[in-house]
Amino acid sequence: MAVGLRLVQKVSSTRAFAKVAPHFIPAMDRTVHRLTRGKVLLSAQMLPGVILTARGAKSGVPRRTPLACMPEEGGESWVLIGSNFGRPGHPAWTANLIAGPDAEVNWRGADIPVRARLLSGDERAEVWAAALKFWPPYAAYQARVDREIRLFRLERRR
Repeated sequence: MAVGLRLVQKVSSTRAFAKVAPHFIPAMDRTVHRLTRGKVLLSAQMLPGVILTARGAKSGVPRRTPLACMPEEGGESWVLIGSNFGRPGHPAWTANLIAGPDAEVNWRGADIPVRARLLSGDERAEVWAAALKFWPPYAAYQARVDREIRLFRLERRR
């Protein structure tokens, strides 16, 4: 593993990062993504990422959220981890997907209609183990919170 990646993982595991990152990373990602017409997502330089568009659970208004993702084999599905950087509450986008699982992701510049499914039981345990191998800081995020971090599988809608 590259030294730079280990450093980023170490920094992203800290409480200080959890306080600061939610305020600047999504805004930076949205701006760069818009300016490059969907070709660049800065945070995806470390982790693969998507822009999720889901309707607000209460408002019904489309919400665009840049998120790290764990692409699955075959390019037909992605896992989203509702870590919220290890902060106490579930991120709003998870409630949006629970209320309305039909959404869209922008993946590598392409808009793809998806259906989200909240994972539970053995399936969640298996995906959580894969997520920890994929990005070890998720373990630090889970250790800081009392809630179970939500995992979603997004599959292409046909």
